[in-house]
Amino acid sequence: MARKKKGSKQELFEFKSWGGARKGAGRKRQGGRARVSHRTREKLASRFPVHVTTRLRSGLPSLRRVRERRVLERAFGAGSDRLSFRLTEYSIQSNHLHLLVEARDRNALARGMQGLSIRVAKALNKLWRRRGKVFADRYHDRILRTPREVRNALVYVLKNHARHGIRLLGVDAWSSGRWFEGWKASRGVPVTLASRASPIARARTWLLNVGWRRRGRIALTECPAR
Repeated sequence: MARKKKGSKQELFEFKSWGGARKGAGRKRQGGRARVSHRTREKLASRFPVHVTTRLRSGLPSLRRVRERRVLERAFGAGSDRLSFRLTEYSIQSNHLHLLVEARDRNALARGMQGLSIRVAKALNKLWRRRGKVFADRYHDRILRTPREVRNALVYVLKNHARHGIRLLGVDAWSSGRWFEGWKASRGVPVTLASRASPIARARTWLLNVGWRRRGRIALTECPAR
């Protein structure tokens, strides 16, 4: 019978805990911004317009260049009024788009945004001679239910360049403001509307046609609220 060696100690085993979140675990963020929540979106009634924001993947060229603007305008024109979905206003920033849209319901909004996003992505990839995804994540949307909300959204979209430090005298050429009929004349600031056909659809909801105007037309000197 073998003798137990003097002074030997029982070896201890350390068990790792699997409880709780691990540092660095989970789906990674793209770029420096948090991803759009994947929770179920709220129901949408056809009488309410929607403010939609969609962002590009990081590392892509700026959208605020003349070639990109022309490509986007053609894509908007082809997909602005389809499948109970209408694109009524937009603004193009360097790495994201702000859109005001109307849709029959939540499904129509999803289908319309999918179709528009595909058109835009294909057109930009062709211009940039690349393949792959163009948009970083799900689009973010906010339903607009009152005349005040709609007017604020119009200012935010059509004057969004001001939030990014871009100073302009007049209407932003990278927006649908060139066809917007709700501007208020401002002293020393010209309102020059485009004579060519608009790439956007005409709004049909009461809020985007009539309701917001009860809060007053929009001056070119206004800036979006933070």
